[in-house]
Formats: sequence, C-alpha cells, structure tokens
Amino acid sequence: MDAWWHCPCTGEFSEEALAARETAVALHIPMSDEYQSGESSFVSESAHGAGADRKWFALSVTSRHEKIVSQLLCNKGFETFLPLYTRRHQYARRVRTFELPLFPGYLFCRSDSATRMPILTTPGVLRMLGTGRIPIPVEDGEIASLQKAAQAGASMIPYPYWQSGQAGRITAGPLAGIEGIVVTEKRSLRLVLSVSLLERSVVLEIDSDCVTRV
Repeated sequence: MDAWWHCPCTGEFSEEALAARETAVALHIPMSDEYQSGESSFVSESAHGAGADRKWFALSVTSRHEKIVSQLLCNKGFETFLPLYTRRHQYARRVRTFELPLFPGYLFCRSDSATRMPILTTPGVLRMLGTGRIPIPVEDGEIASLQKAAQAGASMIPYPYWQSGQAGRITAGPLAGIEGIVVTEKRSLRLVLSVSLLERSVVLEIDSDCVTRV
C-alpha cells in the first residue's frame, strides 16, 4: 500500500525535537536515503483553511529531507502534501519496507501567491518552481489525482515523464532500435499521472474495466 505525508499544522514534536530537526536541515546533516515504513502517514487539516485563492505550489527541497521540511512548514501553518511509495529491500536475513518520496527532492505546499517569504526562509527549502522569480501553481487536477490515488492506497511508483504524442524507442531485446508510439491492451492497465510543472510522472496499475477513454 502506498502512503502519503499530509502534514498538520501542529505536529506531535517537542520544541527541543523540532529545534534539532531544524538544525539538521539547516546544516545539511546527512540522513538515511530511505524512510522506514510506519513513520510517515497521517492526515490533518491546515489551520489556514481551504480558501479559494490558495493554490498548490511545488517546492524544491534538500534531498532526503522532504519529511522534515514538510513538518517545518506545517509548524508555520502551511498545508503540505508529500506522496510516498513503498519499496522493499532484501537484506541477508530479513526484508525491510521503506516509504520513499514519489518525487525525490520535491514536495507540494498550499498557499496564496503573495505568501512566499515564510516558505522560502524555511530551512531546507531551495526554491518555489515557476518562471524566473514568479511561482507557478501546480494544476489542481494533477494534485487531486495524486491525492485520491494515495488515499485509496493505489500502487504507484516513479515513472519517466512522457508528453502526449512523444515518440519512444525500444532499447533492449530483439526489437531494440524500433521507434514509435506503443499502446498496450491488457487486463491490467498502467495509468500515468504526471505533474507538468515538475516534468515528473508516476504510474499506477488498475483493472482495465475501471478505465475509459477521455
């Protein structure tokens, strides 16, 4: 089952623990490349509410610090969304499950376009994606699709970003070198969800009976 980190405005962290986390982010203290499962999934409402002028923005953040940055933004009163996927790693004698960001180095923050400095001054936040210094909001439908899939526990993994009509080339096997646009018809379909601003995608598998052409 996939998970998501939808941050509340008040976390269950002591002031001392939060200060330590802020220091870790600010100083870029190395952290594990993987997040252990069971530490990252909870949902709560933002103190800012759901005003019509509030949009989702993509933030570039310090790699491997996505959860900490999300928590820091939460404590400033911002609503964040960090979609995760599950990966299992086989060790010599045991298997461990980790939850990793679907978009490494990025998270989504809901705000109005005028409220930038409190976000940009948060330790670990590198920039807000946009054109030059003008942040561009992520399409509401793209965020809604990701949130709905995450809430439903749909299996999602990172996937190469493809634009509509883009040609592809087979790189392995007896058909290597062939170029074209391939459409696969089978019982289980792979539906690609993209965030255009990030030029990143994820893929989820779903029964073909549940999908119609649009």
